[in-house]
Amino acid sequence: MKSLILKSSFFAFFTGIIYALLSFSAAFSEKIANSNWREIYSKPIHQWPKPTVDKDVLWQEFESLAIDTSYYDRLEDPKVILGQLLFFDPKLSGSNQVSCSSCHDPELAWGDAREKSLGHDHLQGKRNTPSLYNIGTRKSFFWDGRAATLEEQAQGPITAHHEMNMEAKSLAKKLKKIKAYPVLFQNAFGNSEVTYEKILQSLAVFQKTILSKRSRFDAFIDGDYTQLSDQEIYGLHLFRTKARCMNCHSGKYLTDESFHNIGLTYYKREYEDLGLYNVTKKAEDVGKFRTPSLRDVTFTGPWMHNGLFDNITGIVNMYNSGMHMIDPDESEKAADPLFPKTDTLMQPLHLNDEEIVALVSFIKTLSGRQYKMERPQIPR
Repeated sequence: MKSLILKSSFFAFFTGIIYALLSFSAAFSEKIANSNWREIYSKPIHQWPKPTVDKDVLWQEFESLAIDTSYYDRLEDPKVILGQLLFFDPKLSGSNQVSCSSCHDPELAWGDAREKSLGHDHLQGKRNTPSLYNIGTRKSFFWDGRAATLEEQAQGPITAHHEMNMEAKSLAKKLKKIKAYPVLFQNAFGNSEVTYEKILQSLAVFQKTILSKRSRFDAFIDGDYTQLSDQEIYGLHLFRTKARCMNCHSGKYLTDESFHNIGLTYYKREYEDLGLYNVTKKAEDVGKFRTPSLRDVTFTGPWMHNGLFDNITGIVNMYNSGMHMIDPDESEKAADPLFPKTDTLMQPLHLNDEEIVALVSFIKTLSGRQYKMERPQIPR
């Protein structure tokens, strides 16, 4: 009898949830229909409503990714072939156990799905591993922008003691001893000399082939207006307006290529990271980090420079709060000029539950099909 009562109670609870979800869906559909967002956005993009952006913000209109018809041809470039082998070769590390692909795994959206990276001797890094999707389009590299080119960026992980722990001056000598590499360098550069500079250049050329595939949103921009649901279109409208997302996430790759303090500095606490300030030593840069691209964002979690967020809805809720820091009093400001200031772009959004669901549903349309690159046979 007790079991029957429990089953009946569970059935009633479950039925209540289903009824609530159906009611929410019906109410949401009615709201969408009344708003007519599909008609508004089923037009060429230059006819869409202008986005809500703050004064002096430099933004770019959305742009679709082109259909990539030359991908496989690029992979036949001798420099790309060499760069791919180097990228997957653990001999680039001091221990012969860690490769670039250890943290940038093609099966994990060119990241590692960890909160923070693991490297040599299982030492944990301080920051989340960024995905390499569209890395060749970026204007600066690392979360704090400390590298200006892909070649410069590649030196960081190779030589860092907690990543690949390899001495730069020894790497070329090490690879020369592998019979296949001089031949590969001959094919790529016209001479067989193995140098550190050529290694970095080859890695950069290969990484520039790592591109996002087209998403449903790209098809929608290009005129296939059946690709997005009513809810996703409403989320698109919120992304452009009330949610204020385009202040930082615009253009083809949905990033402003800039740096912002969004309130995750954890100043003088366990997770403290001063970000861009560590590079510039300017007080106004405390806690600023590079704006990530939202291309393929569904696959690239956990998110943020510290990897502390594993749920996109949670991130939207954070932005919805405005992330306003407690302002120090004047005496505290005077005593600590480095006290971080949250970017003025961070403001409470006042999104309700329906709007948050719609916004998240749209954000998920920005991810395309993942290409699972086959790992090459490493020279021995």
